[in-house]
Amino acid sequence: MDSVEVRIKKFMEENKNKIEAIGPQNGKIKEVMALLNNTKPNKQHFFIIDGIWAHEKALNNDLEVDSFIFCQEIITSPEAMNLVESFFKKAKKTYQVSLKTFMKICEKDDPKGMISICKFPLSSLDDIKLNKNNIIIVLDGLEIPGNVGTILRTCDGAGIDGVFICNRRARITHPKIIKGSMGAAFTIPIVEFNSVEDCKSWLLKKNFKIYLTDTRAKKAYYEDKFEGRVALIVGSERYGITKPWYEGDYEMIMIPMLGQCDSLNVAIATTIIAYEASLKQKCFIKGDRK
Repeated sequence: MDSVEVRIKKFMEENKNKIEAIGPQNGKIKEVMALLNNTKPNKQHFFIIDGIWAHEKALNNDLEVDSFIFCQEIITSPEAMNLVESFFKKAKKTYQVSLKTFMKICEKDDPKGMISICKFPLSSLDDIKLNKNNIIIVLDGLEIPGNVGTILRTCDGAGIDGVFICNRRARITHPKIIKGSMGAAFTIPIVEFNSVEDCKSWLLKKNFKIYLTDTRAKKAYYEDKFEGRVALIVGSERYGITKPWYEGDYEMIMIPMLGQCDSLNVAIATTIIAYEASLKQKCFIKGDRK
Protein backbone atom coordinates (compact mmCIF):
# COMPACT_ATOMS: atom_id res chain seq x y z
CA MET A 1 0.00 0.00 0.00
CA ASP A 2 1.30 3.45 -0.92
CA SER A 3 2.32 5.78 1.88
CA VAL A 4 0.38 9.00 2.42
CA GLU A 5 3.31 10.96 0.99
CA VAL A 6 3.24 8.90 -2.21
CA ARG A 7 -0.55 9.11 -2.43
CA ILE A 8 -0.70 12.89 -2.07
CA LYS A 9 2.03 13.41 -4.68
CA LYS A 10 0.23 11.09 -7.09
CA PHE A 11 -3.09 12.81 -6.37
CA MET A 12 -1.61 16.25 -7.04
CA GLU A 13 -0.02 15.15 -10.27
CA GLU A 14 -3.20 13.52 -11.60
CA ASN A 15 -5.38 16.53 -10.72
CA LYS A 16 -3.02 19.48 -11.16
CA ASN A 17 -5.28 21.08 -13.75
CA LYS A 18 -8.37 20.78 -11.51
CA ILE A 19 -6.92 22.21 -8.30
CA GLU A 20 -6.33 25.96 -7.97
CA ALA A 21 -3.44 27.21 -5.84
CA ILE A 22 -4.43 30.37 -3.96
CA GLY A 23 -2.81 32.79 -1.50
CA PRO A 24 -3.95 34.78 1.54
CA GLN A 25 -5.35 37.67 -0.53
CA ASN A 26 -7.54 35.47 -2.70
CA GLY A 27 -11.29 36.11 -2.55
CA LYS A 28 -11.97 32.54 -1.41
CA ILE A 29 -9.76 33.01 1.66
CA LYS A 30 -11.55 36.25 2.43
CA GLU A 31 -14.88 34.42 2.10
CA VAL A 32 -13.73 31.82 4.63
CA MET A 33 -12.67 34.55 7.07
CA ALA A 34 -16.01 36.33 6.68
CA LEU A 35 -17.90 33.11 7.43
CA LEU A 36 -15.71 32.35 10.44
CA ASN A 37 -16.22 35.87 11.79
CA ASN A 38 -19.92 35.96 10.84
CA THR A 39 -19.44 39.45 9.44
CA LYS A 40 -21.24 39.52 6.08
CA PRO A 41 -24.68 38.63 4.70
CA ASN A 42 -25.04 34.92 4.10
CA LYS A 43 -28.10 34.33 1.92
CA GLN A 44 -26.69 31.03 0.68
CA HIS A 45 -26.51 29.62 4.24
CA PHE A 46 -22.84 28.69 3.92
CA PHE A 47 -20.78 27.60 6.94
CA ILE A 48 -17.27 26.32 7.64
CA ILE A 49 -16.13 22.86 8.70
CA ASP A 50 -12.56 22.24 9.82
CA GLY A 51 -10.65 19.02 10.46
CA ILE A 52 -11.10 15.28 10.05
CA TRP A 53 -14.01 14.74 12.46
CA ALA A 54 -16.14 17.50 10.96
CA HIS A 55 -15.44 16.35 7.40
CA GLU A 56 -16.40 12.78 8.27
CA LYS A 57 -19.67 14.09 9.73
CA ALA A 58 -20.33 16.15 6.61
CA LEU A 59 -19.62 13.16 4.40
CA ASN A 60 -21.85 10.83 6.43
CA ASN A 61 -24.70 13.35 6.25
CA ASP A 62 -24.19 14.06 2.54
CA LEU A 63 -23.83 17.82 2.98
CA GLU A 64 -23.56 19.98 -0.11
CA VAL A 65 -19.96 21.20 -0.43
CA ASP A 66 -19.24 24.44 -2.26
CA SER A 67 -15.48 24.65 -1.76
CA PHE A 68 -12.74 22.37 -0.41
CA ILE A 69 -9.42 23.88 0.73
CA PHE A 70 -6.45 21.77 1.78
CA CYS A 71 -2.79 22.13 2.68
CA GLN A 72 -0.66 19.36 1.21
CA GLU A 73 2.01 19.73 3.92
CA ILE A 74 -0.42 18.79 6.73
CA ILE A 75 -2.09 15.81 5.05
CA THR A 76 -0.12 13.10 6.85
CA SER A 77 -2.62 10.38 7.86
CA PRO A 78 -4.51 7.82 5.72
CA GLU A 79 -7.80 9.17 7.14
CA ALA A 80 -6.95 12.70 6.01
CA MET A 81 -5.87 11.50 2.58
CA ASN A 82 -9.11 9.54 2.14
CA LEU A 83 -11.08 12.70 2.91
CA VAL A 84 -9.03 14.78 0.47
CA GLU A 85 -9.92 12.34 -2.29
CA SER A 86 -13.59 12.21 -1.27
CA PHE A 87 -14.05 15.98 -0.97
CA PHE A 88 -12.20 16.63 -4.20
CA LYS A 89 -14.95 14.62 -5.89
CA LYS A 90 -17.74 16.14 -3.80
CA ALA A 91 -16.85 19.84 -3.83
CA LYS A 92 -17.73 22.19 -6.66
CA LYS A 93 -14.21 23.59 -6.51
CA THR A 94 -10.96 22.50 -4.79
CA TYR A 95 -8.16 24.81 -3.70
CA GLN A 96 -4.61 24.23 -2.46
CA VAL A 97 -2.93 26.62 -0.02
CA SER A 98 0.44 26.94 1.69
CA LEU A 99 0.93 26.18 5.36
CA LYS A 100 1.14 29.90 6.15
CA THR A 101 -2.16 30.62 4.36
CA PHE A 102 -3.88 27.63 5.92
CA MET A 103 -2.90 28.70 9.44
CA LYS A 104 -4.52 32.05 8.74
CA ILE A 105 -7.94 30.43 8.33
CA CYS A 106 -7.56 27.46 10.70
CA GLU A 107 -8.85 27.93 14.25
CA LYS A 108 -7.40 24.68 15.62
CA ASP A 109 -4.15 24.30 17.57
CA ASP A 110 -3.65 20.92 15.89
CA PRO A 111 -4.63 21.55 12.25
CA LYS A 112 -5.54 18.59 10.06
CA GLY A 113 -5.04 20.34 6.75
CA MET A 114 -8.58 20.68 5.41
CA ILE A 115 -11.39 23.24 5.50
CA SER A 116 -14.64 23.26 3.54
CA ILE A 117 -17.44 25.70 2.81
CA CYS A 118 -20.70 23.75 3.06
CA LYS A 119 -24.34 24.66 2.63
CA PHE A 120 -26.50 24.35 5.74
CA PRO A 121 -29.23 21.68 5.32
CA LEU A 122 -32.29 23.70 6.36
CA SER A 123 -35.41 21.54 6.51
CA SER A 124 -39.05 22.14 5.61
CA LEU A 125 -42.23 21.18 7.45
CA ASP A 126 -42.49 18.17 5.15
CA ASP A 127 -39.37 16.78 6.85
CA ILE A 128 -41.16 16.55 10.22
CA LYS A 129 -42.35 12.97 10.61
CA LEU A 130 -45.64 13.09 12.50
CA ASN A 131 -46.55 10.18 14.77
CA LYS A 132 -48.88 9.53 17.68
CA ASN A 133 -46.19 10.96 19.95
CA ASN A 134 -43.90 13.81 18.86
CA ILE A 135 -41.72 16.42 20.53
CA ILE A 136 -40.81 19.71 18.88
CA ILE A 137 -38.56 22.25 20.57
CA VAL A 138 -39.39 25.85 19.62
CA LEU A 139 -36.63 28.44 20.07
CA ASP A 140 -38.27 31.85 20.43
CA GLY A 141 -35.76 34.67 20.04
CA LEU A 142 -32.64 32.95 21.39
CA GLU A 143 -29.63 35.26 20.99
CA ILE A 144 -26.56 33.31 22.12
CA PRO A 145 -25.25 30.94 19.42
CA GLY A 146 -23.64 28.63 21.97
CA ASN A 147 -27.02 28.02 23.61
CA VAL A 148 -28.60 27.16 20.26
CA GLY A 149 -25.78 24.73 19.47
CA THR A 150 -26.09 23.03 22.85
CA ILE A 151 -29.86 22.67 22.45
CA LEU A 152 -29.41 21.08 19.02
CA ARG A 153 -26.98 18.59 20.56
CA THR A 154 -29.51 17.86 23.30
CA CYS A 155 -32.27 17.32 20.74
CA ASP A 156 -30.17 14.78 18.90
CA GLY A 157 -29.34 12.94 22.12
CA ALA A 158 -32.94 12.96 23.37
CA GLY A 159 -34.43 11.87 20.05
CA ILE A 160 -36.42 15.09 19.51
CA ASP A 161 -38.38 15.21 16.24
CA GLY A 162 -37.46 18.73 15.18
CA VAL A 163 -36.43 22.25 16.16
CA PHE A 164 -38.49 25.29 15.12
CA ILE A 165 -36.96 28.77 15.20
CA CYS A 166 -39.04 31.96 15.65
CA ASN A 167 -37.82 35.53 16.08
CA ARG A 168 -34.36 34.44 14.96
CA ARG A 169 -31.56 36.44 16.60
CA ALA A 170 -28.58 34.22 15.72
CA ARG A 171 -27.74 32.84 12.29
CA ILE A 172 -28.08 29.08 12.18
CA THR A 173 -24.76 29.04 10.30
CA HIS A 174 -22.91 30.82 13.13
CA PRO A 175 -19.62 28.98 13.84
CA LYS A 176 -20.49 28.61 17.54
CA ILE A 177 -23.79 26.92 16.65
CA ILE A 178 -22.06 24.50 14.29
CA LYS A 179 -19.34 23.66 16.83
CA GLY A 180 -21.66 23.55 19.83
CA SER A 181 -24.06 21.16 18.14
CA MET A 182 -21.30 18.56 17.61
CA GLY A 183 -22.84 17.54 14.30
CA ALA A 184 -26.46 17.60 15.48
CA ALA A 185 -27.09 20.64 13.28
CA PHE A 186 -26.78 18.24 10.34
CA THR A 187 -29.13 15.58 11.68
CA ILE A 188 -32.03 17.36 13.43
CA PRO A 189 -34.76 18.84 11.18
CA ILE A 190 -34.55 22.62 11.69
CA VAL A 191 -37.32 24.85 10.37
CA GLU A 192 -37.27 28.65 10.48
CA PHE A 193 -40.58 30.57 10.63
CA ASN A 194 -41.27 34.13 9.55
CA SER A 195 -43.48 34.71 12.59
CA VAL A 196 -44.67 33.18 15.84
CA GLU A 197 -48.19 33.16 14.42
CA ASP A 198 -47.14 30.93 11.51
CA CYS A 199 -45.35 28.52 13.82
CA LYS A 200 -48.18 28.41 16.33
CA SER A 201 -50.78 27.92 13.59
CA TRP A 202 -48.95 24.89 12.20
CA LEU A 203 -48.53 23.32 15.64
CA LEU A 204 -52.21 23.72 16.52
CA LYS A 205 -53.31 22.46 13.12
CA LYS A 206 -51.25 19.30 13.71
CA ASN A 207 -52.71 18.84 17.23
CA PHE A 208 -49.62 19.73 19.23
CA LYS A 209 -50.08 20.66 22.89
CA ILE A 210 -48.13 23.83 23.63
CA TYR A 211 -45.99 24.03 26.78
CA LEU A 212 -44.39 27.31 27.84
CA THR A 213 -41.29 27.05 30.02
CA ASP A 214 -41.95 29.83 32.53
CA THR A 215 -40.57 30.35 36.04
CA ARG A 216 -44.03 31.68 37.09
CA ALA A 217 -45.71 28.33 36.41
CA LYS A 218 -47.27 26.46 39.30
CA LYS A 219 -46.72 23.05 37.70
CA ALA A 220 -43.29 21.39 37.71
CA TYR A 221 -42.08 19.84 34.46
CA TYR A 222 -41.93 16.32 35.95
CA GLU A 223 -45.64 16.38 36.88
CA ASP A 224 -46.76 16.11 33.25
CA LYS A 225 -47.01 12.90 31.24
CA PHE A 226 -46.15 14.62 27.91
CA GLU A 227 -48.49 12.34 25.99
CA GLY A 228 -49.24 12.84 22.29
CA ARG A 229 -47.75 15.63 20.23
CA VAL A 230 -45.85 18.12 22.36
CA ALA A 231 -44.26 21.49 21.56
CA LEU A 232 -41.89 22.91 24.19
CA ILE A 233 -41.46 26.68 23.81
CA VAL A 234 -38.27 28.22 25.23
CA GLY A 235 -37.65 31.97 25.20
CA SER A 236 -34.71 34.29 24.78
CA GLU A 237 -32.01 34.67 27.40
CA ARG A 238 -33.03 38.26 28.18
CA TYR A 239 -36.73 38.58 27.43
CA GLY A 240 -38.21 35.10 27.74
CA ILE A 241 -41.09 33.86 25.61
CA THR A 242 -42.85 36.46 23.46
CA LYS A 243 -46.45 37.54 24.08
CA PRO A 244 -48.23 35.73 21.19
CA TRP A 245 -47.49 32.34 22.78
CA TYR A 246 -49.55 33.37 25.81
CA GLU A 247 -52.67 33.80 23.70
CA GLY A 248 -55.00 30.82 23.32
CA ASP A 249 -54.48 27.35 24.76
CA TYR A 250 -51.17 26.56 26.45
CA GLU A 251 -49.76 25.13 29.65
CA MET A 252 -46.90 26.56 31.68
CA ILE A 253 -44.28 24.35 33.31
CA MET A 254 -41.26 25.21 35.41
CA ILE A 255 -38.14 23.68 36.92
CA PRO A 256 -38.06 24.04 40.73
CA MET A 257 -35.18 26.21 41.91
CA LEU A 258 -33.86 25.00 45.26
CA GLY A 259 -31.06 27.52 45.77
CA GLN A 260 -30.75 31.28 45.51
CA CYS A 261 -30.80 31.56 41.70
CA ASP A 262 -34.24 32.12 40.19
CA SER A 263 -33.64 30.37 36.85
CA LEU A 264 -31.31 28.16 34.81
CA ASN A 265 -29.45 28.82 31.59
CA VAL A 266 -31.89 28.24 28.72
CA ALA A 267 -29.83 25.40 27.21
CA ILE A 268 -29.63 23.56 30.53
CA ALA A 269 -33.33 24.06 31.24
CA THR A 270 -34.24 22.84 27.76
CA THR A 271 -32.07 19.76 28.22
CA ILE A 272 -33.79 18.83 31.50
CA ILE A 273 -37.32 19.16 30.15
CA ALA A 274 -36.59 17.67 26.71
CA TYR A 275 -35.15 14.51 28.24
CA GLU A 276 -38.04 14.22 30.70
CA ALA A 277 -40.59 14.47 27.90
CA SER A 278 -38.70 12.11 25.61
CA LEU A 279 -38.06 9.46 28.25
CA LYS A 280 -41.73 9.47 29.19
CA GLN A 281 -42.87 9.19 25.59
CA LYS A 282 -40.41 6.36 25.01
CA CYS A 283 -41.56 4.64 28.23
CA PHE A 284 -38.23 4.85 30.06
CA ILE A 285 -40.15 6.78 32.74
CA LYS A 286 -43.72 5.83 33.64
CA GLY A 287 -46.43 8.47 34.11
CA ASP A 288 -45.96 11.55 36.26
CA ARG A 289 -43.51 11.80 39.13
CA LYS A 290 -45.29 13.86 41.76
